[in-house]
Amino acid sequence: MSQKSERIVSYTAEEMDEMIRRGEDQTDWERVRALTPEQIEASIDFEDEGVFDWTTVQAEDSPTSQRTIISIDPETMDWFRAKAGDDYQDRINAVLREYVDAEKREAS
Repeated sequence: MSQKSERIVSYTAEEMDEMIRRGEDQTDWERVRALTPEQIEASIDFEDEGVFDWTTVQAEDSPTSQRTIISIDPETMDWFRAKAGDDYQDRINAVLREYVDAEKREAS
């Protein structure tokens, strides 16, 4: 098991993007992109990292929201309705927004 550094540093997303652009990160992105979802899941140290708490996802009001119709399986709808009550549509949108943002970050 590796020792964690006692020096904690924080950067903004813009600073991180600039560091990556300059090649200053130490991540082997080709190896990361080649991982399957199963390999990624297996690599997470849940004891150290914990499990993501979806109850903390906040919906952002967007004046540009577009009304659309999508099909969602009943089990998924029941889960969102049970978790978010009347705000289930906002919660679904927040989860989708998180997914899109993560994909955009991965693509850069």
